[in-house]
Amino acid sequence: MPGTARAKPQENHKMNLSSTIKSIQDIMRKDDGVDGDAQRLGQLTWMLFLKVFDQREEEWEDDNAAYQSPLPEDYRWRNWAAYIVDADGKKKPQIAASDLVPFVNNQLFPALKDQIDASKSPQHKVIKQVFEDANNYMKSGPQLLAVIEKLEEAINFHDFKTRASLGDVYEQMLNDLRGAGNAGEFYTPRAITAFMAIQVNPRLDRRETVMDPACGTGGFLTAAIDHFRNQLTTHSSPDDKRAIETLIHGIEKKQLPHLLCTTNTLLHGIDVPSQIEHRNTLGIGWNEWSANQKVKCIITNPPFGGYEDDGVGSDYPADLRTRETADMFMALIVKKLLQEEGRAAVVLPDGFLFGDGIKGTLKKLLLRDCKLHTIIRLPKGVFAPYTTIKTNLLFFTKGATVDDGTEHFHTDTLWFYEHPYPAGYKSYSKTKPIRLEEFEPERDWWGSEANDFADRVENEFAWKVDFKTKREQAEAAAQPHWQRAEDLNNQAAALESEAAHLRKSLVGTTDAAYREKIDTQIADLRAQAEPLRLQARDAQAAGDRIYWPIFNLDIKNPNAPEEETHDPDVLLEKYKKLLGDIEETENQLKSELAAALAHHFSPEADA
Repeated sequence: MPGTARAKPQENHKMNLSSTIKSIQDIMRKDDGVDGDAQRLGQLTWMLFLKVFDQREEEWEDDNAAYQSPLPEDYRWRNWAAYIVDADGKKKPQIAASDLVPFVNNQLFPALKDQIDASKSPQHKVIKQVFEDANNYMKSGPQLLAVIEKLEEAINFHDFKTRASLGDVYEQMLNDLRGAGNAGEFYTPRAITAFMAIQVNPRLDRRETVMDPACGTGGFLTAAIDHFRNQLTTHSSPDDKRAIETLIHGIEKKQLPHLLCTTNTLLHGIDVPSQIEHRNTLGIGWNEWSANQKVKCIITNPPFGGYEDDGVGSDYPADLRTRETADMFMALIVKKLLQEEGRAAVVLPDGFLFGDGIKGTLKKLLLRDCKLHTIIRLPKGVFAPYTTIKTNLLFFTKGATVDDGTEHFHTDTLWFYEHPYPAGYKSYSKTKPIRLEEFEPERDWWGSEANDFADRVENEFAWKVDFKTKREQAEAAAQPHWQRAEDLNNQAAALESEAAHLRKSLVGTTDAAYREKIDTQIADLRAQAEPLRLQARDAQAAGDRIYWPIFNLDIKNPNAPEEETHDPDVLLEKYKKLLGDIEETENQLKSELAAALAHHFSPEADA
C-alpha cells in the first residue's frame, strides 16, 4: 500500500527470531519447575547449544566423512529431540511427552555431565564445560516438547541470517537476566565492541592473540573474529583461516554467560571453542599467571560495581589489593595479561576516572607502565536500559620495561574525545541504540600510533592533556614537602634508635638509680620523636595533596561551551565536587599552618 513503511528483511528476521524466543519463554512460564528468569534462560541456552552444535556437526560431516562426534550417539539432538517424518509425511517427536522429562533427567544429563572425558579432545572439553553446571528445570513433558517444537520449527542455524540475528536476541535475553540479580553485568552494544576491535586492530598476518578476561556472552570475541575475517583475502591460506580459532581467548566466571559465549562462537564459525574457559579470572592467584599466558591484544568490559568474595585477590600486591571487580581486572591487565607493546581497550565508568585511593594507585600504574593515549568519553544512555552510568573507552599500549632505578612514565600526552549524540538525540535507548557509523568521526580523527598520533588535531570534541608537564610541575611542587617529611622521619628515626640503644644498655643492670636515669632519657627521646613523626606525616600529606590530583582523569572538554543544566544528578555532582574542593583547601591551609608553627617552635628555631 502506498505510504506504508516496510521492515527490512533483516529486521523482519530479527523480529521473528526474537518473538520465537519470547514465545519459548512464555511456554516455560507455564512449567512448575522453572522459577524465574535465570532458570528460564539457563533452560533455553543448553537446549540452544545442543541444537546449534548438532547443526554445526552436519556441516563438519559434509566436509569430513570421518568426523566423529564427541557426544554419545543417543544424546545428539538429531537422535532424541529433532522431529522425524512418519510414513504419512507428518512430523512427529522421537520421544513421547510422557517419557521426555525422565529421559532428559535420567539419561541425557548424567551422560553429558559424567560420561564425557574432557581430556579426550578439545571438543570433549567444550561439552564437559558447558554441561558441568547446566540443569533441566522443566517438569512438564508436554511443555518441554512444546519448547523443542518451537526450536525445530522456527530456528534454523544453517540460515546465516539467523546466526547474524542471534547476537541481538542475546540482548533481550540478558535484559531478562539483569532482573535475576546479576549486578554489574551489561550487554555491550555491538557498535562499541566493533569500534574497539577495529581500533585495537589485532593483526591476523602477525598472529596477534586477543583476550577478553571477562568475556560474558562473547560480544568482544565475536567482534575480534569478524575483524580477523575481514582481513582474509582470496590469497589467504587455509592456515590463515584456521589460525583465527587459536587467536581467540575468553574466560567467563558464570555458567550461563559462558554457555551463551560458547554457542555464540560456534555460530561465528569457531568449530572448537575450547579457549573459552569456564572459570573465575580473578580467582587465579596473582603469581599463578605465567609470561606465556600474556596476549597481544585485550578488549573487554570488566564488570564494575561488583565485589569478589573474601580471599579472592588476597595475594595481590598490597598497594593493589581490593575486592572491587573492575579495579582487580585493571591491575591484572596491566601487570599480568598484556604483553610489552601489547594493545588494549577497556570500558570503564566515570568513577574510575575521578576516583582516588586504590583507583588513584591503579591510574598511576596505568600511566606509568602503559601509554594511555586515548579516552573516548561516552554520553549517558549507551548501556540503556541496564544503567545510566556514564562510561569511557580507554585505549593504551603496554610500555617496554625500563629498569634504570627511576620511575619512568610511558604516558606523556593524553587525548580525550567526547562522543556526541547524533543530531536530534537527547539520549540513547533500547529502541535507539548507539550505532557503529557514529564513530566515523573518531576513526577519521584517530591517526597512527606509529608517529605518536602526530596528525591529531583539537576540535570541539577532541582535546589533549600534556600529562608529562603536569606531572613534572606537580612533582616539583610536592618535592619540598616530601623532602621535609623524609628529613623529619630521619630525625625521628635517629632519636628512636638512640632510645632503643639505651634500652639495650639496661639489660642485666640492677642499679635502680641508673635505670631511672636511663628511663627518663628514653622517655625524653620518645617525646622528641613523636611530634617529628606527626610533622612528617603532615608534610607527606601536603605533598600528596599537590601530587595525586594529577591522576584525576575526569577532565572536562575545554573546547565545549558550558551548558546550564537542571539535571539533579549533575547538580549534585557539582555540589559534591565543590564541597571536596573546599575541604581540600581547608586541609591544605591547616597543614601549612601546622608545619609553620612546628618549625617556629622547634628546637632549631629556638636555637
